Amino acid sequence: MPSEFELIARHFARPATSAVLGVGDDCALLRPSPGMELAISTDMLVAGTHFFADAEPDALGWKTLAVNLSDLAAMGAKPRWATLALALPEADEAWLTGFARGFFRCAETFGVELVGGDTTRGPRTLCVTVCGEAPAGQALRRSGAHAGDDLWISGTPGLAALGLAHLQGRCTLATPQICLDAQHRPQPRIALGLALRGLASAAIDVSDGLLADLGHILDASTVSATLEWAQLPQAALCQGAGAALARDCLLAGGDDYELLFTAPTSHRQAISALSGNPPLSRIGRIGTGPATVVLLDANAVPMPLTRRGYDHFG
Repeated sequence: MPSEFELIARHFARPATSAVLGVGDDCALLRPSPGMELAISTDMLVAGTHFFADAEPDALGWKTLAVNLSDLAAMGAKPRWATLALALPEADEAWLTGFARGFFRCAETFGVELVGGDTTRGPRTLCVTVCGEAPAGQALRRSGAHAGDDLWISGTPGLAALGLAHLQGRCTLATPQICLDAQHRPQPRIALGLALRGLASAAIDVSDGLLADLGHILDASTVSATLEWAQLPQAALCQGAGAALARDCLLAGGDDYELLFTAPTSHRQAISALSGNPPLSRIGRIGTGPATVVLLDANAVPMPLTRRGYDHFG
């Protein structure tokens, strides 16, 4: 059976040309670009909580890195480096080969170099730390929303949650592949995050549900929000699931990794010009505090809001 260090060398040791020192020493040595601030984020994926134990390793490798890169996108930061820590129940060479293939495919797509990490025996747990850069003072934050700002969302929230519901047997989708792709291979909106520097006033990535993550912006900015149901992307409602489930997935489903952001009305034209892949939808507006959300139907009548999103300890 290969040792821990043989596994690392075989599957994860690759040259890191942008680092002073990469995989193989006690620490990586990194040199940020002049005038840049470092953005650092860590996320953990645990078998049985974040993914099925029999999840396809190539897709899981992609997702493990992609969900972390989404945090950099929400900050308007350019990805640079990552570390990877793995707890594995056994040294399964075939699984590691597939996982590494998906992980490095994502890394190459978004310009990330793996510069360190660790492996140990235990229940399958995947932990990535990513480092990115943003010009000093230009990183997007959750705390910048102001009353009068527009509220925008990228892509189609709810698709990933519908894909999970399909896998769990809670619904049978007529054309499930688009939802399964959203669930298994999320696309971090890096290019959009970079383009929103100087345009967006606040931003967050939607990982726990649109309402839940909007709540983080409202809390940090001490503002309220009004959402317009008719302006929300409706594609998730047309996948053959029941209306109640589709609505719940759209508003409270997790794993979207789309960008939810606010911006002054004076930037509408510039932001609309960014719409394409992904599409951008203006779904509401920001009001004065306290940090509450009102959802209006097509007749401007408030709609009830129950579940708001995923909470590990809720």
